[in-house]
Amino acid sequence: MKLFPFGHATHPQWQMAAGLVLAQLRAQMALPDYARAPTLGLLYITDYYAPQAQDILDHLGAELPEVTDWAGTVGVGIASSNVEYFDEPALALMLCDLAPDQYRVFSGVAPLAIGDGMGFEPHTALVHADAGTPDVSELIAEMAGRTATGYLFGGLASSRTEAVQFAIGGNGNIKGQGAAGGVFRGGLSGVAFGEGIALVSRVTQGCQPVGAQRVVTAAEGNVITGLDGEPALDVLLRDTGITLAQPQAALTALRATLAGLTEPGGDAVGRTGNFGADVLVRHIVGLDTGRRGVAVAQKVEPGMRMAFCQRNAQAARADLMRICAEIREEVEPEEMSLPVAVALAAPEAQAAPSPDRRIAGAVYVSCAGRGGPHFGGPSAELQIVRRALGDVPLVGFFAGGEIARHHLYGYTGVLTVFR
Repeated sequence: MKLFPFGHATHPQWQMAAGLVLAQLRAQMALPDYARAPTLGLLYITDYYAPQAQDILDHLGAELPEVTDWAGTVGVGIASSNVEYFDEPALALMLCDLAPDQYRVFSGVAPLAIGDGMGFEPHTALVHADAGTPDVSELIAEMAGRTATGYLFGGLASSRTEAVQFAIGGNGNIKGQGAAGGVFRGGLSGVAFGEGIALVSRVTQGCQPVGAQRVVTAAEGNVITGLDGEPALDVLLRDTGITLAQPQAALTALRATLAGLTEPGGDAVGRTGNFGADVLVRHIVGLDTGRRGVAVAQKVEPGMRMAFCQRNAQAARADLMRICAEIREEVEPEEMSLPVAVALAAPEAQAAPSPDRRIAGAVYVSCAGRGGPHFGGPSAELQIVRRALGDVPLVGFFAGGEIARHHLYGYTGVLTVFR
């Protein structure tokens, strides 16, 4: 297994950043442990570069003619191995060495087909989406239904300028691509992977329950009126300690409180007292004092489980370390050769990307409300990933909503590795 070449850089001029990234890629492709002729590029840019997205893609495509397929999007922040770029012009690129018959790039002009007539069957997919697309949650669920496993990973583009996506297959020569330049706005795009591409993916939550798990006993639309047979507003005030007698303080506390929801029969709060991967965290958008109800940014049905929660940096850090440990445990062999053992035991100062780690590359999509500022310092979130997972090729972005399986999450991180 060869490592995926990757690079990242920041510069006020995109041409300079692209030049720095290309230099990193070419230096790596000259090394024996890295792939020499990868064909799929995953490109992420910060929103500073969004107006120049087409120029950036055209330039990289011309400089890397062997890369015939491209996917990616824009974020208010982007990520690479051990580094985050927020509020500055930057780009990150990883070149994936995958069998061409084991992946397909899709977009609005070249939709993902369940059967493409060439024997390709999508099993999983990396998905980028525009938050402004109507019924985006339903489209994500429908896209998951087009894959054999129902598993998606990715996120919603986040941008203060243009919410662009990159998607081009076969250098523009695949059916449906036509003369499209590869930069899109709106809808969904990404890469579907076949059964032969081994992936391991985990979701990490960023919120901590502040009360016990409840059962929704009455609801209408997105308004919860009953929890465990009691008025929902009364439960909210009791669980959080908020009093409406002090309106300003109550408003501040309510803005920091969210609702963690799961489907009927599921468990919102696990044995450890933390949220599991099935929990969808949604904002509280209003209070209905007449019905003693709580309105949340999600349609709610009786029988669903929920717990009120707040963002918690310590819990988020521990959960991120947990999913990295789970991924390492899954990809590491039961019996290790000496090179594998040495690579996995190397201290951080000596750590370097190595095929002996059994990870060719990784994609990390985190909430735009997380990142270093939430974890205590610049690049703190990605430094946690590096310390816990090891130094592996990695790119990603900070999203306006995270995609895992058929769900659209919030305040989470989705880490996926190519084995």
